[in-house]
Amino acid sequence: MIPQAGTASQHSPLRFLDPAVLSRIGSLELVARTVVEGFISGLHRSPFLGFSVDFAQYRQYIEGDDIRQIDWKVFARSDRHYVKQYEGETSTNVYLLLDISGSMAYRSDSVTKMDYARYLTASLAYFAQRQRDRAGLTTFAAGLVDKLPPRCRREHLLSLLHLIDKARAESATAFGKPLRALAETIRRRGIVVLVSDLYAPTGEILESIRQFRFQGNDVIVIQILDPQEQRFDFSDSVQMVDMETRRRLVMDPALVRADYLARLESHQQEIRNLCGALGVDFMVLDTSQPLDRALYRYISTRQKSM
Repeated sequence: MIPQAGTASQHSPLRFLDPAVLSRIGSLELVARTVVEGFISGLHRSPFLGFSVDFAQYRQYIEGDDIRQIDWKVFARSDRHYVKQYEGETSTNVYLLLDISGSMAYRSDSVTKMDYARYLTASLAYFAQRQRDRAGLTTFAAGLVDKLPPRCRREHLLSLLHLIDKARAESATAFGKPLRALAETIRRRGIVVLVSDLYAPTGEILESIRQFRFQGNDVIVIQILDPQEQRFDFSDSVQMVDMETRRRLVMDPALVRADYLARLESHQQEIRNLCGALGVDFMVLDTSQPLDRALYRYISTRQKSM
């Protein structure tokens, strides 16, 4: 049974850790560990106790395993520590796709969409490694920028976190070409997690999602938006600057707000509808929200894929 968001401990200070606080932590690995371990401590039932009750086999104990999983009868016979492994507890490939296009650099407060996406992607990678899943990373903008194939080793996680840490929002957005190139390299089905503000033509986004889904992957699409992008409640005339083309436009927010919000809702609804039809999870996070919502969704999809 997957815990709902409301089941997390209301007394855990990490449960509602402000992303702005995370921005003051220097190490991305520490950020990821803080988010994930705080999230875990808020669960009534740890997701590391196993996703299935159907016993499959034994494997040798590894440091960090829950000692409650050790079979002491086997230890008495062999003088070695073994833990029970269950059906569906085998590792999964997790493909993390991080959009680093120029629009991700926007912020109205203390945290950019890029920073928030980096914290989220790092947390998912750390979580996957804790689950002994194989996490891989692709960063993209107008094309593929960096790519690490999925693996499950401590040194691989550090390399992956290094790539996330160096990611900077720049260049224009393109979904079709880089994600199509990535999809063609996937040989083993897994979980594809797309983290982006989704500022691109809807058809291009949906075609990319459809391609991953038709390969048999479970797909999670996470749209990262700044709160101001969702409210658009600027009070005075402003000069807007396209962060990818640098085009400038002066406007009166009061005159365009209704049309802007209607277009945003239409864009999201079109994506939501096709995601629903394809069995793809779609969620919207704004940069003021704690990251545990995305971790809950990841657990749900992780279980579904088994």
